[in-house]
Amino acid sequence: MIEDFRSATCPTDLVADVCIIGAGPAGISLAMELAGTPWTVCLVEGGGLGSEAASQALNEGESVGPHPFDPAHSRLRALGGASRLWGGGCIPLSAIEMAPRDWLPDSGWPIGWEELAPYYARANQACRVEPGDFADGSYRLREALRDSHAPPPHLEHRTSRVSPLDFGRAHLDTLRATPGIQLLLHANVLRLDATGNADAVTRAQIGSLDGRRGTVSARCFVLATGGIENARLMLLSDDVAPHGLGNERDLVGRYFMDHPRCRLGTFRGGRMDQLARLYSRPIDQASSPAYHQLSLSDDAQRQHRLFSARARPFAIERTPPTGLSSLRALRASLRRPAQPDDEGSRVEESLLEALAQDLPEQVAAPWRGTSRGRLALRTALNARHVLDAGRRKLARRAVVDTDRVEMVGYFEQAPNRDSRIRLSDRRDALGLRKVQVDWRMSATDDANIRATSELIGRDVAAHFDCEFEPADWLRDPAATPLLHGTAHHMGTTRMADSPTDGVVDRQCRVHGVDNLYVAGSSVFPTGGWSFPTLTIVALALRISDELRARLPDLQMLAML
Repeated sequence: MIEDFRSATCPTDLVADVCIIGAGPAGISLAMELAGTPWTVCLVEGGGLGSEAASQALNEGESVGPHPFDPAHSRLRALGGASRLWGGGCIPLSAIEMAPRDWLPDSGWPIGWEELAPYYARANQACRVEPGDFADGSYRLREALRDSHAPPPHLEHRTSRVSPLDFGRAHLDTLRATPGIQLLLHANVLRLDATGNADAVTRAQIGSLDGRRGTVSARCFVLATGGIENARLMLLSDDVAPHGLGNERDLVGRYFMDHPRCRLGTFRGGRMDQLARLYSRPIDQASSPAYHQLSLSDDAQRQHRLFSARARPFAIERTPPTGLSSLRALRASLRRPAQPDDEGSRVEESLLEALAQDLPEQVAAPWRGTSRGRLALRTALNARHVLDAGRRKLARRAVVDTDRVEMVGYFEQAPNRDSRIRLSDRRDALGLRKVQVDWRMSATDDANIRATSELIGRDVAAHFDCEFEPADWLRDPAATPLLHGTAHHMGTTRMADSPTDGVVDRQCRVHGVDNLYVAGSSVFPTGGWSFPTLTIVALALRISDELRARLPDLQMLAML
């Protein structure tokens, strides 16, 4: 059943066995696992079925750290969450990314890779990754497709798969039709109410932007609102616990991590076409195609005491001939949505533009803004250019020659107590304190990014017989790179066996709060470089097993 909390017909006080807060990949996957069980679920989503400017504005906040970070343009408040926009990249974490490393402070998950592996198998099904055969940190390929190109020294090829599943759209009919599951839209959680000694949650206070207020009472609560909002909601829940729920040791919001990225430099000459093709084209034609990810090898990490990293080449083509460039522009104009100015499209387009900030523009668009009639005329007058491009494509050559290859690095960030999420003194439209992001790198991060970048540039250039022109910051020992985030928010409710080291235990239950769980990448103690969604879903499925085991013994505290 789907209800809009703004409607007068929707009850203001709701009751369920499980209250899941946030309807992104984690929340929806958890709800689907509980479908068909004896337990009722209320899935609470602050946004609507589509993206809306007013709901998105609730994600706004402040950036106060040394590295700019926009909390509004790095997450989405709507059914499906980030899966409405993600590229679909799926890959399991590697064992080294989860292991304690003596050169990486505060590293190590309390659970090992082998313990998570069965849930990766289930997560592949939930994310509709096919084929889903995987190993340590990579998907397996059929023998005939295994890489015949050796990677450069100190690097390895990890294999990801792409399955850009919109979780909201994919499960909408099930959410609408399944008895026992209630999806509540436009219901923003204002805070969690707790017992007098803050050892359990009794209800969630909810509100809509039109002023309607209500509650959801449940046996168990799961926060699944992302790496920033999970911490914010715990900090906002301070009526009983003055520093925020689960925050007796001042750990909620700390250790905030992303996957920082920056430009490494430019490759020219040699076999730069092969370099570009090897990491931009799918390896197979599966329903979830596989891609090589050029990654720092485990041995190199141990030998040089470096963190996990990957490098992505962007082939920058030469200026295309007139006929081909006008045809591309004509096709692009025909692919535009019928209503390009609708609110949801504008919201999502602004997020995509922000996330692509400073990425190399691979294809020139000289005819942008030209009318379709003129584009069609230019294409017809230069038909030979189109025919030449077709012949090159049939010969499996690049349609336009590569001018150069720009390399972008994506890095693991060291856990850092001082990199954190706090509450601002400014308030949003619901009257809640906005989020304040203090994204920080340590001196260890700076040294790691520089050493890794130099190693990648040197080894890739030698392997592909290219000339490498380092980025300006890499040539100047005193300079630091301009870093951007990748909207992979991690670490703010980190997992640890002891409450002195983390916010949640190995079952993702908040230390000291009996019926509150946290789903999502906020529980990651370290982030590696791996795309986080598959692991987010795997951990959500693991929580579902825990809830099924515990629910018979949990009481509805709000009713006592």
